[in-house]
Amino acid sequence: MKPLFKPLLTLLVSSAVVFSCTDDSEDDSPIPGVTLTPVATSRVQWTGVAVSREGRVFANFPRMETDTIPYSVAVVSGEQATPFPNADWNRWDMTLAPQDHFICVQSVYIDDQNNLWVLDAASPSMRGVVRGGPKLLKFNPNTGAIIQRVDLSNEMVVYPSSYLNDVRVDTQRNYAYITDSNQGAIIVVNLANGSARRVLGRSPLTKSENLVIQAEGRVWRNPSGKLPQVDSDGLALTPQRDYIYFHALTARSLYRVPTAALQDASLTDNQLAQRVETVGETDPVDGMLFDPQGNLYLTYIQRNAVQRLTPGSGDVTDRLQRVVQDPQLKWPDSFAYGPDSSIYVTTSQLHIPRPERTEPYRIFKFRVR
Repeated sequence: MKPLFKPLLTLLVSSAVVFSCTDDSEDDSPIPGVTLTPVATSRVQWTGVAVSREGRVFANFPRMETDTIPYSVAVVSGEQATPFPNADWNRWDMTLAPQDHFICVQSVYIDDQNNLWVLDAASPSMRGVVRGGPKLLKFNPNTGAIIQRVDLSNEMVVYPSSYLNDVRVDTQRNYAYITDSNQGAIIVVNLANGSARRVLGRSPLTKSENLVIQAEGRVWRNPSGKLPQVDSDGLALTPQRDYIYFHALTARSLYRVPTAALQDASLTDNQLAQRVETVGETDPVDGMLFDPQGNLYLTYIQRNAVQRLTPGSGDVTDRLQRVVQDPQLKWPDSFAYGPDSSIYVTTSQLHIPRPERTEPYRIFKFRVR
C-alpha cells in the first residue's frame, strides 16, 4: 500500500468502526522459531521491496508527503542505497519527460523469470496523476536494461485521481494485475499487446469499508488530521496462478477472483463481480504474498505483526496463524519472496506523523521452517 488520503465524509466518520487490537478470534501465539533478521534501513520512506534470484534487494521510495527524495528505486543493503537503474531515471521534475523518469513509484516486484517490474503511480504527494506518467516497466535486475514498458496513461483506465498501488505478474499467461487504491478498481494488463482494462471500479468489492485504523495507540490520520479511506490495496497471485486475492486497506473483507475471469474481456463488471468469492474477514491488511506452499501472508498493521492464512476450506479464523510480532514492525507494509525461501517485509510507519518518526524505516526477513 499504502497511504491514500481520501478523507471519510463526516457522515461516514460518525459511524466508522474503530478496529481495536483485542480480537481474540485468532491465534495470538507466534510460530516458534520465527525471528526477524535486519536487512536494510533508510531515513527515506519506502513501501515496496523485491528480491532477485541473485539476492539483490530492491526498494521503492514514493513521493508521498514530500517531493524531496533522493531516489525512487534503489538497490539496498544495510544503510546503503544505490539508485536503479541509474541516477537519471531517478531524477524528476515537471520539466522532464514523464515517460523516461520515475515520478512516484509505489511498488516493485520480481517475477518468476527474475524480471524486475516497477509500478509508477505518477501521483506525487497524491495530488493527481501527471499526464503521461503512469506506467509499468520491466527491467533486467542485473543490467538495468528496460525489457518492456506499458503505458497506463489512458484516463479511462487510470483516472486523474487514481493511485496505482500494488502489482502481480503472471509470466505464463502474460498478464499483470494492479490495484487502484484511491478509486477502487483492479487494472488488468495484457502484457502481450500492452492493453489495459479497468474492472470492478463500480463495485463495493474494491471499496473501503470505512474502518478507522489504530496502531500503537494512534488513530491513523493524514497530515491534515482527516481519517483516510483506502480502497483496493494489497493483492496476491496464487502459486497456481488461478486466483487473485485482494483486500481494501480500511476494510476487513478478503476476496478472491479467478484470473480466467479477469482475463475475459467479454464479461461485464456485474458478471465479473458475480465471480468474486468472499474468503473471509481479517484485520486491516496492507501487503499480501503467497509462498510456494499456498500460505497467504498478511501484514497486520495494527498489531506490528505478520499473519498467515493456511491453505484449506475451513473458516478463515481457524486458518489464521500469527507468524511473527515485534515492536520494530511499525506498519509492516509490503512483502517479497527471496531465493533462500525467506520472506522480506518493509516498515513504512504510516501511522506516525512524519515529524515524530525518530526510527529509521526497516526491511527485515524471516523464514518459516
